[in-house]
Amino acid sequence: MVYTEVNETRRSRRNPLLISLCVVFMAIVILSVTLGLTLGRSSSGSLKATFTNRCQTYLKDNGGTTSQNDCEKIWESFKKAFVGRNPCDVPPEAYDSLLDTVSQDPACNRMLFWSKTKDIVHAFTEKSSCYLTLEDTLLGFTLDGLTWCGKNQSQETFTTGCPEWSDCVNNPVRSFWNGASAAFAATACGDASVMLNGSIDVPFNPTSIFASVEVKNFNSSIMNGLTVLLVTKETDTKTCGTDASLKDLQKQLDPKLKYTCKVVTQSTIQNCISQPQITCGDCW
Repeated sequence: MVYTEVNETRRSRRNPLLISLCVVFMAIVILSVTLGLTLGRSSSGSLKATFTNRCQTYLKDNGGTTSQNDCEKIWESFKKAFVGRNPCDVPPEAYDSLLDTVSQDPACNRMLFWSKTKDIVHAFTEKSSCYLTLEDTLLGFTLDGLTWCGKNQSQETFTTGCPEWSDCVNNPVRSFWNGASAAFAATACGDASVMLNGSIDVPFNPTSIFASVEVKNFNSSIMNGLTVLLVTKETDTKTCGTDASLKDLQKQLDPKLKYTCKVVTQSTIQNCISQPQITCGDCW
């Protein structure tokens, strides 16, 4: 009788504990599943929200929507490039349809390219309409700084767990910028400019997008020449004539294109940015 009472007592103590543990475990499982579904949806939702908000903001600030530039249609075309695909198997050509979907007139004599000078270039173009970079176009503005990818057999879009720029050649982000850069360069007309970093060893780096993609897509039938703006610090001694990489740039350019190079200090550009109103051509 005593043995039975002791065991009943042990069971009575054990059962509430087991029940509590089971309840906690089930709660964790349910919470994990719920969070997983929520994160999956929010990844897609947040990317679309950012994309469409930026797209609409750009169109509003640049003359409004047109039948060619509808943000919902552009989003759908954007998704088709990478959704459901291996995130390391999205070549630049996957974005051809997207690039064809967007209608944007070329900015002859105002197109500005850059390499390793992004911050100062965009600080300048944000203040002035004298020049236009790829990031100042509809798609460039919409996707600048974003990360995205898809996965095999999934209709979701993801912003985390995506391959880094250097992980694989044909990752969705890298391929987009390569394709968009090629298209942007191919429309360069009149006199174009490029800001290169004169404070580094190789201003015209053969592995940069400017060297490996954009220069190769310049069209001398619509483009007159290229002006290199070599951005330096006050203490730098690099000049247009002494840098070997700039000589390589000249060799790679179509001989029909006029080549010009100017050294412009960072302080000169910063002073220009700080002016109440920038007059095109007065900064260098």
